[in-house]
Amino acid sequence: MELTTTVGEYLINQLYSLKVRHVFGIPGDYVLGFYDQLVKSKIKIVNTCDEQGAGFAADAYARINGLGAVCVTYCVGGLKLLNSTAQAYAEKSPVVIISGSPGIHERKKSSLLHHKIRDYDTQYNLFREVTIASTILNDIEMISSEIERVLSAAVRYSMPVYIELPRDMVYKVITSPRECIIPDLKTNHNALKEATEESISMINSSIKPVIVAGVEIQRFGLQNILLKLLDKTGIPFVSTPLSKSVIRENHPLYLGVYEGAMGFNNVRDLVESSDCVIMFGTFMTDIDFGNSPTPVEQGKTINATSSDLSIRYHNYEDISLRDFLLSLLDSNLLKNKKNYIKSFASLKQETYLSNHKKNDNQKITANLIFQILDNYLTSKHIIISDVGDSLFGGLDLLIKKGTEFLCPAYYLSMGFAIPAAIGAQFANERLRPIVLVGDGAFQMTGVEISTIAKFKLNPIIVLLNNDGYRTERTILDGKFNDLYPWKYHRITQMLNNGKSYFVKTVGQFVTALEKCNDDIQNFSLIEVSLERFDSTDALQRITKSLSKKATIK
Repeated sequence: MELTTTVGEYLINQLYSLKVRHVFGIPGDYVLGFYDQLVKSKIKIVNTCDEQGAGFAADAYARINGLGAVCVTYCVGGLKLLNSTAQAYAEKSPVVIISGSPGIHERKKSSLLHHKIRDYDTQYNLFREVTIASTILNDIEMISSEIERVLSAAVRYSMPVYIELPRDMVYKVITSPRECIIPDLKTNHNALKEATEESISMINSSIKPVIVAGVEIQRFGLQNILLKLLDKTGIPFVSTPLSKSVIRENHPLYLGVYEGAMGFNNVRDLVESSDCVIMFGTFMTDIDFGNSPTPVEQGKTINATSSDLSIRYHNYEDISLRDFLLSLLDSNLLKNKKNYIKSFASLKQETYLSNHKKNDNQKITANLIFQILDNYLTSKHIIISDVGDSLFGGLDLLIKKGTEFLCPAYYLSMGFAIPAAIGAQFANERLRPIVLVGDGAFQMTGVEISTIAKFKLNPIIVLLNNDGYRTERTILDGKFNDLYPWKYHRITQMLNNGKSYFVKTVGQFVTALEKCNDDIQNFSLIEVSLERFDSTDALQRITKSLSKKATIK
């Protein structure tokens, strides 16, 4: 006897089989039938205040869980997801976008159904530009295979996908569905053998090798393999802004975040003076590489990603990143015994010892915020940084466990952090988010604090209030960087939920942090009053480089 189910139920079951336990979104008439099926399923619906908030929440969920999902209505809901989906595409976060749409039969009867733009495929065509795979479930004979194809692409490539579900297809019955099977990437083993031998020769003959651990190590779950390779070789490693915390940062071989000219000189010198830079899953973006077009000579690099492998000037095809790492792990790589580094953790300890005496009445500054936070972070926290000083200052924090720092360090979309805290906490309820957000980013998506209250989540929100767009002020100042001032700490009164603090001094900030840590039942918001032009050393390093480009004529 053939098994049968409805289209909507099959999609839900496939998501569940891929470990999706929450779907973020906002309902609308074109997707209400599917929402009704979600309510009756094992997957929990997380309704946010706005579709972009749902998109950012699903993105954060995907970065931790391995797959996330967001569900909205046609066009008025879907098009508000374009920005968050573009970010997921740029930063390789596997989010499934599910959009309801007008029914197949009603489209034939009318060309002017509500929410339509140019034609009924306009939204589908737009999402094709920011997803790795997309489909409209309009052919009953192909629906199960199309769902499998699209979901497989999301997991296989760690990128967003788009599924459009016409409302008259939700309850259609399909037969003989099967669980989604994710095919492995096929490796050319002759090419792998040659690439491994060439890499071994280059690494073993090098004097100062260094590994750059990129974001794809986390996206494809390769941390344990890399940890074994680090133990085998003793080669020191760095992360990039996008991959920060890919491996725990108190690892004795970890040197810090490499940001080219925008980072610390000791990290930059070590990478750029190395005679063998081994990049695993690294995006060579302007932010990750400090706005320098050629920070590392190609003739000194091994560059392996999920799609390409190059060794010096030699390119290899059809070699998966996982297989390349495993091949190196099984090879005769020599143990690096040269002691030419000081670990990031030891440097942070020295910094703490030199800065630990602070006057409680001292005016709080951006630099002091991150110095103090460093002493409060534990393996039970996850740092979520928005764009601006929240991100660049956050890069200097010491994260004690892997995958506990989330930020949009390449796409750099403001407004990520508050909704991302929602997704992160649902993805791993054992982690308590510490959210770092500026006043500008908060005004974009801070409304999602209502969702935080609704679902009784407990993030600690540290809001850096420096009266406007501080990052842009450093690059090019003007009245366009001004914001209308809010009393952010009063938001908890409006919601009648959560605890809030307004701080101006070191002592007030420390006291507020201690109270927030002790109160695990509520979300907390600490509004930190900063001078308009106050910023961290990290932001000053970065904007010094960016300001030259902003005024190019």
